[in-house]
Amino acid sequence: MDHSELIAELPEIERMTAQERIALARDRRRLQLRKNDERERALPPPRPRRQRLHFAAEVELLEATCRADYAEVERLLNENANPNLHNDDGLTPLHQCAIDDNQQIMLLLLDRGANVNAQDTEQWTPLHAAACCAHINIVKILIQAGANLLAVNAEGNMPYDICDHEETLDVIESEMAARGITQSYIDEMRGAPEKAMLDDMKMLHQQGRELDVRAPDGSTYLHVASANGYYDVAAFLLTCSVSPLIRDNDFWQPVHAAACWAQPDLIELLCQYGGDIHAKTKNGETPMDLCEDLSTKQVITALVQTEARRRRLAFGVRDSRRQSKKRKKFESPQQGATTGDNPFSARGAIRRQSLRDRSGLTPARIEAQKEGADILRTWSKEDVSADVHASQAGSLQHQRESPSKRVLKVSCEEQKDSISHPSKYYFQSSQNKQAKPMSPDEWLRKLETNGTADDDLDTTPKRGGSTRRRQKKVPGDLSDSRNGDGRRQKSTCCCVIC
Repeated sequence: MDHSELIAELPEIERMTAQERIALARDRRRLQLRKNDERERALPPPRPRRQRLHFAAEVELLEATCRADYAEVERLLNENANPNLHNDDGLTPLHQCAIDDNQQIMLLLLDRGANVNAQDTEQWTPLHAAACCAHINIVKILIQAGANLLAVNAEGNMPYDICDHEETLDVIESEMAARGITQSYIDEMRGAPEKAMLDDMKMLHQQGRELDVRAPDGSTYLHVASANGYYDVAAFLLTCSVSPLIRDNDFWQPVHAAACWAQPDLIELLCQYGGDIHAKTKNGETPMDLCEDLSTKQVITALVQTEARRRRLAFGVRDSRRQSKKRKKFESPQQGATTGDNPFSARGAIRRQSLRDRSGLTPARIEAQKEGADILRTWSKEDVSADVHASQAGSLQHQRESPSKRVLKVSCEEQKDSISHPSKYYFQSSQNKQAKPMSPDEWLRKLETNGTADDDLDTTPKRGGSTRRRQKKVPGDLSDSRNGDGRRQKSTCCCVIC
């Protein structure tokens, strides 16, 4: 039925019940299928299809080895399939036999020329795989076929290094002893790949060629050295100014390669030369995200903490400078300091001032004591000096006295006597005799006898103890007498004071 016929019978279908509609639909479907069968039988037979999908012989060989199909493997080898071809991971049919413990196919492959020392992308040989899986019969077959007992993989391990099965390990070590392999030779062979790459890098550098050449995937020699743990090669490349921040096509830096293949020494070396421990790949993965080894994670964590501490300390210095600009006027310049190591801080000044207050040695008090000492000096014309300093008890002491000068020594009793008797003066002669007191009557008698009076001196104390003396003219002073011709006559004074 075409579309117009279906539209024409819609009013009739609407008047039907549900069961009648279902029965009608079933009849129409049977009719449709019968007509389709009749049309298919009437059509000519289809043309044969050409096969478009083909697999390479090596892929078929590897797949047949995984299935342990001996007949298929033999057929492919008879069709000249190469037994040494591998997949993207570098895995050969011989590797697969060592993993699966398939002795029959392994003997067939070795008989057809398979390489017993073939290496995958991580430089594992079939002997590595057999020793790791503890397949002792496979190990014996490979040793008889001439497998290298000292082959080194990407992690620097030899077959006996990764063998945990005692019997299998005895087989390998017995063969090593039979071949005369020593520990020095083992160490030499273990470092042979790194030494070979280092020699190549030195040769390229001597020829003036670039050391940061990229592979098709964007990786460089530094990526290779970092992934394989070649410390000397990486150090040489970094010394030759190869950037540790160079990226491959997936944005992997050498530090990512070192973290992925558990090379903690290379991670520290790259960070010392400016590597970024926080760098991210195209998928947003950091070295910590790519690392699975626990010890390597600890090294990365320590480097991350060191970097964070360095940034925090640098930020703290800048922050303290900004905070110093916002300090209020009533705050101390050293408000945050808790120790008194800085003698120039405000707290140090306050503490020194408080010590002077407790001992009585404030600047004002020291100045007053000096001025008071100058007032008590003698009126002699000789230079009499005394250094008077006050102690904590307030007593006066003389320091560094000169024996050639007359020094005024004032004790506490003499000070009291001078206050009660102002007319008494105490002197010390050049012979260091004790001074004798003079009464007012004796003083007047001296004046009448000598005809001279003591100079009424106006002393003005100066800083440093020096005084300025000025004589007043006294009637009858002999020093100011004149001759008859009007000239001054200088006479010698006989006063004991002078």
